[in-house]
Amino acid sequence: MGLLDSIACPEDLKKLNREQLRLLAEEIREELVATVSRNGGHLAPNLGVVELTLALHLTFDSPRDKIIWDVGHQSYVHKLLTGRRDAFKGLRKLDGLSGFPKRCESPHDIFETGHSSTSISAALGIALARDLNREKHHVVAVIGDGALTGGEAFEALNQAGHLQTNLIVVLNDNEMSIANNVGGMAKYLTRLRTQPAYFRSKEEMEQLLSKIPRIGSRVLQALDRVKDAVKFLILPGMLFEELGFTYLGPVDGHNLEGVRSMLSYATQVAGPTLVHVVTRKGKGYLPAEQNPDKFHGIGPFNIETGEAVKNGSHPTYTEVFGETLVRLAEDNPRIVAITAAMASGTGLDRFSRKYPERFFDVGIAEQHAVTLAAGLAQSGYQPVLAVYSTFLQRAYDQVLHDVCMQNLPVTLAVDRAGLVGEDGATHQGVFDISYLRHIPNMTVMVPRDENQLQHCLYTALTLNAPCAVRYPRGSGLGVEREMEPRCLPVGGLELLKEGREVLIIGVGPIVYSCLEAAELMKRQGVEAAVIDIGFIKPLDSEGIIELVKKTNRVVTVEEHVLAGGAGSAVLELINDRAGDLRQAPDVLCLGLPDQFIEHGSVAQLRERYGLTPEAIADKIYKRWPVLYRNGKVARMRASK
Repeated sequence: MGLLDSIACPEDLKKLNREQLRLLAEEIREELVATVSRNGGHLAPNLGVVELTLALHLTFDSPRDKIIWDVGHQSYVHKLLTGRRDAFKGLRKLDGLSGFPKRCESPHDIFETGHSSTSISAALGIALARDLNREKHHVVAVIGDGALTGGEAFEALNQAGHLQTNLIVVLNDNEMSIANNVGGMAKYLTRLRTQPAYFRSKEEMEQLLSKIPRIGSRVLQALDRVKDAVKFLILPGMLFEELGFTYLGPVDGHNLEGVRSMLSYATQVAGPTLVHVVTRKGKGYLPAEQNPDKFHGIGPFNIETGEAVKNGSHPTYTEVFGETLVRLAEDNPRIVAITAAMASGTGLDRFSRKYPERFFDVGIAEQHAVTLAAGLAQSGYQPVLAVYSTFLQRAYDQVLHDVCMQNLPVTLAVDRAGLVGEDGATHQGVFDISYLRHIPNMTVMVPRDENQLQHCLYTALTLNAPCAVRYPRGSGLGVEREMEPRCLPVGGLELLKEGREVLIIGVGPIVYSCLEAAELMKRQGVEAAVIDIGFIKPLDSEGIIELVKKTNRVVTVEEHVLAGGAGSAVLELINDRAGDLRQAPDVLCLGLPDQFIEHGSVAQLRERYGLTPEAIADKIYKRWPVLYRNGKVARMRASK
């Protein structure tokens, strides 16, 4: 049995000597690589925080002392050390451990995270509650340098410095978020890394002055009065000290004893303290060290080579988007591209290489990204902001107030829309239709495949108005792509299969599941029409109403929450046009329930929530059993 198997709780770490702790760190890295190679996940961030996590649990008494992880994708080591060793093999699997902190999993998971820049705000709230309750424990926020570019982090630093409550912020500085960090904070931290630590320099200065006859002692007495000036001479900016924090560091984040010593010192300092820890993303696994952005979040891979295990032979939707945008930009110099620290993840890396002067990475700052796009649009450019659906949520007000209220031609390329799978509740892109379609001036397009995606993007750039194009994660369907993108009729639907007994309205790629469901129903003698509405807003009102009149039975299917989704839009339309219908149609809306969707593969989640072809056909049967000639629903899959 290895050392890791003997760790049932953080207290067990304190029984180990220095050499055992070193060996334990090696075992943890081996376990991380082995598990993520099978399950996929965030490897490089966790490899980089092994010693830091050990130091945190050696120094503090979790869960009495509260450790809050920013983003949370670097919490795997924390999970291994807090009683979840046996469950770790189920990481990111359906009904297994989450890839992020989950309060229901362990009392050591103090606050649930998944988006960046929240830890200092949450930790400050917890620290203030401690003070109000007259309790005595430490509160520690662990935040990366990438997350520190987010505005919420600065708001929290500002408030914490003002209140001067006891709070420890650990800055895990690996010079990266997902890709290399950009902006003023990144440059500032680079200067800090290359300067001698303040406290060491101050001590050396005191030793030197004490040796000067007569005046040395008087200078030392005056030193406290001018210590801020001394700091400004030694470290550039002293931003954190100016915000009211005591700054400690930088310290080598892979020197366990050094980090422990610095954290221990921080517990003795009154008021808010920032401990600057410098780590290497991917530490201990060479492929991850050499390509930390690739191994930030990765699917299953070969441990020996580091090569990803292919789970699809077709180009991904993200790749098709990136390729199409580059092609369109060749003929249109007004197109500019924006990302929030996700150039590779959103497919904009190719655009950034070909048109660097027209590419803008704003760091982890989605709100700024949207308003920046609005400013560019106001000045005559056609900005395309590529962002994951789950992260666009963070900029809702900017979309509404800065883009749509001014009717500016900003295109939102909403990647990872729908179920994303193993990243779980914090990353499922299942709310964007609801929070976009109700905003005036906004057009919302949902391509059903990669061919339609290129047409949607082309169309969006012709509208001269706000537009969102939402598309899923992963490989496309392998449909043949037309040579040139073309403009789609705005609000136009497509009738993909004719039928007279029930109308199935699909949204996005799930249209193909609707077609399979219709084929299963046909085997039972039921003729179902299938349409792809393509546009959530505006809807093809006339086209939908005419088809509703023919069947009077309507099913809407979407990989999105039902509340406010495409089904709601269809119901609103039918209600609005009730006077044009001979009788009120019977409408069945299929989608995701009013809850946060857990992690698991996309296929498993579709099965669980009734969005497979068989489940769609089954639910139609249960709603209208009279339609089925044989009195039962087909259970076999439609032939491809």
